Amino acid sequence: MRRHSLPTQEMKIYKYRINRYTWYWTTVYIVIIVLLFSIMAGLYEGGYLSAWFLSFCIAFIALTAMSIPRKIVVTDNTLLIRCILDITEIPRDEIASVRAVDNKEMRMILPVFASIGFFGYYGHFFDVRNMRHVEIYASTWSDFIEINTIYEDTYYISCADRGELVAELSQNARKSKNGGDE
Repeated sequence: MRRHSLPTQEMKIYKYRINRYTWYWTTVYIVIIVLLFSIMAGLYEGGYLSAWFLSFCIAFIALTAMSIPRKIVVTDNTLLIRCILDITEIPRDEIASVRAVDNKEMRMILPVFASIGFFGYYGHFFDVRNMRHVEIYASTWSDFIEINTIYEDTYYISCADRGELVAELSQNARKSKNGGDE
């Protein structure tokens, strides 16, 4: 029996690294949730209020845990942002521009439906300065890369090796602007 092998794609993996500051805020959130639940359980033995709060906490932790960014995978054709149970796929030919972003530019970004400091910063945010919706996938609030697509979607990702990642993705963005001529 003869087996056909599929062509292999070259893959580059960039792992997210959570810094001490993010671990600190994660611990603070967990302690606050445990304290509030303990207070609710002590004040309201049984009842719908403590059950509602426990259900809310479990749902919050489950929803945020599913979207914790784990790694960035760059293949020949796509940029994959892999979370625990979610994958965001951006085809490389749809990337219009890529650039490193200074932390000062990130000051006017407000959370809409997002996690802030609970194992990272991820979700849907609003950029007040540019009046637009953005998605952020970051383990720390530093080393940001802005990715704009041809559909005017904006993504911010954090990467410790951002110079290397920007160079790799910028090559492809230039190719797509020039129509593949380079």
